[in-house]
Amino acid sequence: MLFAAIDRWQAPAPAEAKVGWLAQHIYAHRGLHGAGVPENSPTAFAGAVTRGLGIECDVQRSGDGQAVVFHDWDLERLTGQAGAVGDFSAAQLGKIGLTGGEDTIPTLAGTLAQVHGQVPILIEVKSRRDRRVHALCLAVRRVLEGYRGPHAVMSFDPRVSRWFAVHSPNTVRGLVVSEENARTLSGRVRRRLALWHAKPDFLAYDIRDLPSAFPEAQRRRGLPVLTWTVRSADLAERAALYADAPIAEGAGLG
Repeated sequence: MLFAAIDRWQAPAPAEAKVGWLAQHIYAHRGLHGAGVPENSPTAFAGAVTRGLGIECDVQRSGDGQAVVFHDWDLERLTGQAGAVGDFSAAQLGKIGLTGGEDTIPTLAGTLAQVHGQVPILIEVKSRRDRRVHALCLAVRRVLEGYRGPHAVMSFDPRVSRWFAVHSPNTVRGLVVSEENARTLSGRVRRRLALWHAKPDFLAYDIRDLPSAFPEAQRRRGLPVLTWTVRSADLAERAALYADAPIAEGAGLG
């Protein structure tokens, strides 16, 4: 009862009008990628739009302060080239090809121009605990200014959601959560502290942790719960029972 009361005080539920759209879509994890179509690529995003799927993408900051769409901190797995994303400018990254296709690394601005409000987009902001988040969040907000399509930002880092709560309160913001088998009292306390600091409008929860009392309690009081990464029909059934919308890929998309 005490935790529930503090939840309502420290992380109040959002208005339905602000977040209702989140539960109305299935989201393609890093776009509709697969053989010949790299993740987080313009081709993957075009495929999602064609199928009417929402899009989930990863964003981090380039060396010249631009928001670019890329998951890993290093280039090697997804491009075959060496080096950290933060060591290159957005223009340089835009010339680096993504392995397995003909796309190059896109900017968030280019991705939003491509999607153009046709489907909703979830932007996972990739942060590092040893770095401040202000510059990264500001780079994302600058690109989002004036964008009219349905969109939300989310992050594992509660500082990101908190930054948007303070500096861009109209932006829908989410806290990404993975319990990692920490269902002890200390684990429950850590999740609560993250929630209270983040003040999110929704949760994006690890499908491996569902069902779980924590997201269910937040869901009951009005925070939508999305779940990731749904990769099979069985996981899609679990998502339908315990979450409001899946972030899915492969067989999880049906």
